[in-house]
Amino acid sequence: MSEGERQPGGLLRATDDDQAHRVTFVELFFDLVFVFAVTQISHSLMEHQDLLTLVQTLILIGAVWRVWVDTTWVTNWLDPDHHRVRGMLFVLMLLGVLMSSAIPEAFGDRALLFAGTMVTLQLGRSVFTAIAFRRSRRDNYLNFVRIAIWNLATGVLWLGGAFAPEELRLWIWLAAVVVDMAGPRLKFVVPGFGRSEVDTWNVSGEHMAERVSLFLIIVLGESILVTGRSFAEGNLGPLAFLAFLAAFTSTLLMWLLYFNHGQEHGSDFISGSSQPGLVAQIAYTYIPILLVIGILLTAVADEIVLVHPLGGDEGPALERWTAGLICGSSVIYLMGNLLFKHAVGLPWLRSHLAGAGALVVLFFAFSFIPPLLLSWLANLVLAAVVVADHLSHRRRSPGSSQPRMRRR
Repeated sequence: MSEGERQPGGLLRATDDDQAHRVTFVELFFDLVFVFAVTQISHSLMEHQDLLTLVQTLILIGAVWRVWVDTTWVTNWLDPDHHRVRGMLFVLMLLGVLMSSAIPEAFGDRALLFAGTMVTLQLGRSVFTAIAFRRSRRDNYLNFVRIAIWNLATGVLWLGGAFAPEELRLWIWLAAVVVDMAGPRLKFVVPGFGRSEVDTWNVSGEHMAERVSLFLIIVLGESILVTGRSFAEGNLGPLAFLAFLAAFTSTLLMWLLYFNHGQEHGSDFISGSSQPGLVAQIAYTYIPILLVIGILLTAVADEIVLVHPLGGDEGPALERWTAGLICGSSVIYLMGNLLFKHAVGLPWLRSHLAGAGALVVLFFAFSFIPPLLLSWLANLVLAAVVVADHLSHRRRSPGSSQPRMRRR
């Protein structure tokens, strides 16, 4: 790549060699912040098992996901090995750690710390990227000017919610997440600045696919940590061991559902697409949040089963909650996989829909089934979907290990 293509100051990634697709060590280092964030989110729901905390958890997941995925888009264009970009990522890491430390009390005494660091992170990154594009790519420069304006608008909501009474904070922050999520679909339209064009979203599909896959590995790793810690601290009886096996099996099945065929197919599809930015927006920006929610809720459900394999002392209320987490988390994860695979060119997979329907039936039978048994039955449903998905993959690609891609 010529010096002109790397301007200004060599901040942009090369686009004509492997550097355009490589995930750098500093990006992996940056991801460590989100190991902490995911741990904080899951622990909060484990300690307060009620509907209000669940809604708060979903809002926090949305906020954390936007921080991570927006940074992933930026490092798709900027060169993380350049000292200025690397310095920017280190600052974002510091802000991310502060933001994550506030998660358990984000709807309480640490609301301002959570909102303030997140708004600073989002706005600072957008301004830095706009400056990096200013001389060499005017379309991308204008895109990030629009994004910075959207960051300001959502920042008003986040900071306003931090100062608002606690009973209003949830609604204000819910609005902030909705506005933030709507930005890419509305092409960050700003009066006087127009809207972003899809043709300017010239991302590296291979890099985007790998980054999202690595984030899912982080969340699955948190599930294993939760399971291992709970088992280590509990009684080493036969029921606890069966609950541990059920939790490990659910994590393994979730890995298979996405990584066995879906991840590779998605990477091939976006790399060969004529509009990789559009595919990245749908398949790698919006849909993965369903996978993240499914995995995190499964981890919470697994811990409850480890502690109360035959049900709790609180009666039907806890059983209903546990059954909802066990079945609901798997339904969300299956639907996320279904939408992802369709977004990367596969037909609607009936096995995933059938699996989600079977889990709904299991939920309505929860009062007759102990949590441990329900967990294994949910795993049986996921295992059946994994097998059906593998058979479907073989039918789509006879005589080849590579999936056929449906071009849009």
